[in-house]
Amino acid sequence: MTGKTAHLISHSHWDREWYMPYEYHHVLLTELMNELLDTLDKDERYRSFHLDGQTIIIDDYLQVHPEKRETLEKFIREGRIIIGPWYVLQDEFLTSSEANVRNLLIGHQDAAHYGVISKLGYFPDSFGNMGQAPQMLKQADIDTAVFGRGVKPTGFDNMVGESTSTSYESPYSEMFWTSPDGSTVIGLLLANWYSNGNEVPVDPEEAKTYWNKRLGDAEKYASTSELLFMNGCDHQPVQKNLGDALETAKLLFPDVQFVHSNFEQYLDALKQKVPADWITVNGELRSQHTDGWGTLVNTASARVYLKQLNQLGQTLLEKGAEPLATLAHLVSGRPYPHQLLTYAWKILMQNHPHDSICGCSVDEVHREMVGRFDKSRQVTETIIEESLKAVAGQIETSAVKAWGETAIPVVIFNMTGWERSGVVCVELIAAKRYFKEGPNPTAIFEQLEQLDLQLDSGRLLDDSGQIIAAKVEDLGSHFGYDLPKDEFRKPYMARKIRLTFEVGQVPALGFKTFAWKISSSLPVQPAASSLTVTETGMANAFIAVHINEDGSYNVTDKHSGTTFEGLGVYEDCGDLGNEYVFRQPDNDVSLTTRGMPAQISRVEDEPYRITYEIVHEWEIPAAADASFDEEKRKMVSFRKRKAARATEQSPLRMVTRVSLEASAKGIQVSATFNNQAKDHRLRVLFPTGLTAATHLADSVFEATERDIHPAPDWINPSNAQHQHAFVSVSDSKHGLTVANKGLNEYEVLRDGMNTIAVTLLRSVSELGDWGVFPTPEAQCLGEHTVEFAIYPHEGDAIESLAFAWAYQFQTPWFNIQTDWHNGSLPATYQPLKWQGESLALSAFKMSQQHEDIVLRWYNLAHKSEELKLETNFPLECLYSSDILERQQQRIELAEVDKLHTTVGKAQIITYALSPVQQSIKMISGGIPL
Repeated sequence: MTGKTAHLISHSHWDREWYMPYEYHHVLLTELMNELLDTLDKDERYRSFHLDGQTIIIDDYLQVHPEKRETLEKFIREGRIIIGPWYVLQDEFLTSSEANVRNLLIGHQDAAHYGVISKLGYFPDSFGNMGQAPQMLKQADIDTAVFGRGVKPTGFDNMVGESTSTSYESPYSEMFWTSPDGSTVIGLLLANWYSNGNEVPVDPEEAKTYWNKRLGDAEKYASTSELLFMNGCDHQPVQKNLGDALETAKLLFPDVQFVHSNFEQYLDALKQKVPADWITVNGELRSQHTDGWGTLVNTASARVYLKQLNQLGQTLLEKGAEPLATLAHLVSGRPYPHQLLTYAWKILMQNHPHDSICGCSVDEVHREMVGRFDKSRQVTETIIEESLKAVAGQIETSAVKAWGETAIPVVIFNMTGWERSGVVCVELIAAKRYFKEGPNPTAIFEQLEQLDLQLDSGRLLDDSGQIIAAKVEDLGSHFGYDLPKDEFRKPYMARKIRLTFEVGQVPALGFKTFAWKISSSLPVQPAASSLTVTETGMANAFIAVHINEDGSYNVTDKHSGTTFEGLGVYEDCGDLGNEYVFRQPDNDVSLTTRGMPAQISRVEDEPYRITYEIVHEWEIPAAADASFDEEKRKMVSFRKRKAARATEQSPLRMVTRVSLEASAKGIQVSATFNNQAKDHRLRVLFPTGLTAATHLADSVFEATERDIHPAPDWINPSNAQHQHAFVSVSDSKHGLTVANKGLNEYEVLRDGMNTIAVTLLRSVSELGDWGVFPTPEAQCLGEHTVEFAIYPHEGDAIESLAFAWAYQFQTPWFNIQTDWHNGSLPATYQPLKWQGESLALSAFKMSQQHEDIVLRWYNLAHKSEELKLETNFPLECLYSSDILERQQQRIELAEVDKLHTTVGKAQIITYALSPVQQSIKMISGGIPL
């Protein structure tokens, strides 16, 4: 290779928190940035610094040194400090589709202040890369991605290992990377890691040895004479003598041009020399053509409680606050809370860096994360509450004559993209008494307690006057308070009731209003329900469930007659790994509840839902044996550990509730247990009995198809994978889909039954990686509750719409009590209607750039799908858009307020809708649409 150019790009990969708590890293960050600004000011040879692709570094630095803002801005605008495009360097597989978009969007918004942003898809240390990344990047005008993992076997020493394998996706560190839709970017693998140009020597003898090796290592994988060297590493200080080191290198290697470069300069040179034999790699980059030990996929099961909190936080923002605030703006004119939503997203995304959400940091880090989850959720719930009030205030409740003025209206909201039915639980205030602060409210409390609420005469009515079967519970009297917008807080005592009932066919992105009415004149109508109790289980119109003596259950799809037997067996085994990696001890035999007698009782039998409780009184080994601690102290590699499970036992009482709702296509399951054992993994098993070579798993903007049997290079006994909402196995005729809430790790076992195994808990005692970092809280001792759902179906998860059921399972219902008032909205309403069998609606929000309504779908099928959209509000115009929410091509509609278009295979499609401004006034002014 002649005419070589060595491009040195200075950087510091900044894990915001990891083997030290955040503030320790924060102090080091301020030192790094102070040195960087000083070096850039004093040494013109130090041309630029890549700020790790994440704009949050700027926020963190300026928290401590606000006086440096002007200097920092100067170097950013001059292109000497390169920022963006992300807000944080996230783990892609453990953050939702929309969270990945918000990360890119907010990174761009923050960088816009400086007028300069790096258009580089920077993924230096992601634990695998999402298959739709090229499509997302192309929509953001980014044509190159840089990644450190996923294509070649990068090990724990962060070096590409030697191997005779020919099955690696690319022989070069440069390649093309394509999404399932066909979007393609240049892919750059940091083949010798992002430290291959770190700490360049100034001394000639040291430099000669250094460069002989580094140049050779880079040439081994480079396809051109443009060689990339990353001058930095984790939390690496600035190399202030780099100019001198490069002068030395130039003298020693006159045939090599050494340049203190940046990615833009390197890529400009590389693109001039692209050879004809670059390989195209397709879809997900998960290191599947390796031995399987360095993929770090088991971070998906480290500290499962974090994943559950994250799933809740993301869902409340995406399927709660954003769509409800959009609906509130549309029907009432209430301003969309852009800044508050950005703030909530930012706090949530501060938990999304790969060493944070992956659960692979020291205990202090993850304690602080719980507080951030709480803070983000509190802001989100406030936005939800205010939006619900705004919408409910526009509903014409007084028009429903069957209710009468004494009725208590309650509005149920479905913020998913599909019509929805299901059981909801709401709390209503039946009587309220305000009191001034100071006087003793005990008398008011006692007065409320003595009220006869006449609950036996209560009926729940829908807006057509039909009586709905409901369970009512008296919750007694409780303290509460109002916070009026124009006066001081108003405390009160309130008598509350709880209603549990099934709502049917609530429209997508819409609501349905009901009312609780006390009336002895209303008939008591027995609810017509397809739910039945059988001798050993339950059934509805769609499925039948048989509970076995060992607590497992058989589920039958009544339409096809297919039965899936022995579902829900629990499995436990030892784990000698760490927060990064699962490792079962040698000769360890997994324990299961299969054949173990269980206590089974029916605890709920209502027209809307039947529930069985299953109790396993189980004992499992209390921990690994005593030799395990010694192995960890000696830093024995997890693959070479010889410890076994201890003989001492620990009780593990599993309390499982299996529920079938009247209109449900599957069963919902919750399991509660108090974990007091250490060093183990707990899973739940679903043998499918289906013959299949591949399966589908919900991932970022796709249902990705993965092989059940790994590549020949794979020697890890475990083949665990990432999931978001579901995993599904199908033989093309029949399928079984398992949905979850925050259970991001699964495995399809190679056991002849294609059993789906979902990880519920992994208990480990150390961080792992490069040192000895005890993490006793990663044992996850204490109470846990996990939730999942099981859907039998015909065809695969896309054809059957099981994917939509899984997405709805993750999404809560929203409700609000309102009063008797006039309004412009009917009791049942939806702002828009759409059709598209294989499409998933992922966003209904407003753009901060132009106040348009943003709608985003993605096509889960690998074939085109027709999208039909009709709005229930007049449109001024409609634009095609992208993940940065820019108005692009204006779309001329054949019919007013109607769109009919084709969505390509695996395509992510976004539209920006500009409502007629007068329409908001029309709605709020009482003129029906």
